[in-house]
Amino acid sequence: MNLERLLHDRLEPAFEAVAGVPTEPAVRVSPHADFQSGAALGLARTLGRPPREIAAEVAGKADLGGLAEVAVSGPGFLNLTVSDDLIVASLDALTGDDRLGVAQTKTPRRIVVDYSGPNVAKEMHVGHLRSTIIGDALARLLDWQGHEVIRVNHLGDWGTPFGMLIEHLISTEGVDGDHSLGDLTAFYRAARAEFDADEGFRTRARLRVVALQSGDPDTRELWRRLVQRSEEEFLAVYDRLGVTLGPEDFAGESGYQDDLAGVVAELSAKGLLVESDGALCAFPAGFTGKDGAPVPLIVRKGDGGFGYAATDLAALHHRVRDLGADELLYVVGAPQRTHFQMIFAVARAAGWLPESVSAEHIGFGSVLGADGKMLKSRAGETLRLADLLDEAVDRASAPEIGLAAIKYADLSGDRRGDYVFDVDRMLATSGNTGPYLQYAYARICSLSVKAGGEPGRVMITQPAERALGLALLGLEPAVRGAAQAREPHRLAGYLHDLAAAFSVFYEKCPVLRSEGAVRASRLALAEHTARTLHRGMFLLGIPALEQI
Repeated sequence: MNLERLLHDRLEPAFEAVAGVPTEPAVRVSPHADFQSGAALGLARTLGRPPREIAAEVAGKADLGGLAEVAVSGPGFLNLTVSDDLIVASLDALTGDDRLGVAQTKTPRRIVVDYSGPNVAKEMHVGHLRSTIIGDALARLLDWQGHEVIRVNHLGDWGTPFGMLIEHLISTEGVDGDHSLGDLTAFYRAARAEFDADEGFRTRARLRVVALQSGDPDTRELWRRLVQRSEEEFLAVYDRLGVTLGPEDFAGESGYQDDLAGVVAELSAKGLLVESDGALCAFPAGFTGKDGAPVPLIVRKGDGGFGYAATDLAALHHRVRDLGADELLYVVGAPQRTHFQMIFAVARAAGWLPESVSAEHIGFGSVLGADGKMLKSRAGETLRLADLLDEAVDRASAPEIGLAAIKYADLSGDRRGDYVFDVDRMLATSGNTGPYLQYAYARICSLSVKAGGEPGRVMITQPAERALGLALLGLEPAVRGAAQAREPHRLAGYLHDLAAAFSVFYEKCPVLRSEGAVRASRLALAEHTARTLHRGMFLLGIPALEQI
């Protein structure tokens, strides 16, 4: 049930009749009425008429009988107040509907969502938090809409650092050691320290890279153990976070190594690569530096090695050609925006990314500390993600509440902005927080147990009942808007507003002290709210607790 769409469809022909051309009614939720349209203001200059006059004519022509009352306000807004009967009928239609009025898409797409992407032999840090949480929420939203979602966890599991790591593994445990690795961060630091301090080790590490790339069996086996140990660590974090990434979603950079020479050959044959200081680079149009000079995308380095651009191009080609993707979403930090725009431009020029396939970089800001700077550990180092989770869980009354606090704090604001990691604020049970939603849901579950009896048909006898009923009908536009704009905060904001509307209803419209049809009606409103909160929280990856 989407009242915005219903009113839009009723106003659209009226606007066209007045304007003489198709006109977007732009119906929006409004604090001045249930909904509002400001389209008349945009038509004033085109038609050379006062906007209030245009709005009044549209109101006279609109077929809104039985649906809403319309009034002209301000400079030319149309204020729309829907009828109580429409709210009640719409809520009745939700009874027994598992999808709560949100229909599946009629045009399902195959969508690849690339998110998380940690590096092997390094523990996940706070920088991976946002990609993992935002990407998983988008995957859940798109999946529930009926799209075929392919989750891809693009692991950094290849490249020159692995010569150093494998050689350190051999120097500490030998080729036949148990290679338990222990703390991955400590292991990586020790390998780096040995590499920096010992010239002989550096030489062996470089030779080990050659052995890895050439397929030496012993070297490859040690590399596989590094990858396996790291993947186990990643999966443990995903399990704690309650995200839907699994072992079947791992897609390491190593999987594209055999394709990289072909990438270079095909791009060269199409005239898309030029030599620059020994490297082979693409110079897609429109990308220039501060000095106005073209910015290169280095596909093959001067030493013959391949960088991230080659791997990303090979991965994109594979996703379109072999996976048959209709849409590609890359949930990666904002600093990589230009890189991906260049990747998309080169892929389009090569014919690997046809116009029928869309590619988007889903950028996001940083997690900041209380000082407004990048969140670091007390030692000034990048903060481990596990430590961040531990802090929130230790401070919360239950692990699910701590994790909900972290996830909701990330998802409740526009992903493009930075946010401050403030555990006290995140764990608050009032305000715009994850625990606030959890407590609202638990309160309704407790209410249902105490009340007993069966919910009945909704009746609107009080303003708070009407406000809650109207809020319940906002799930469909919230889900659709969040998925289309790739902005989970739209759904998070809707859920917070719904929980707030229920809180007012709970205070103003007693359930347990009411009787008969009024009691049954209020139980029905509570049940609708619980179902909607539960579904919305699931789509954000936040656990709904029946008891707290």
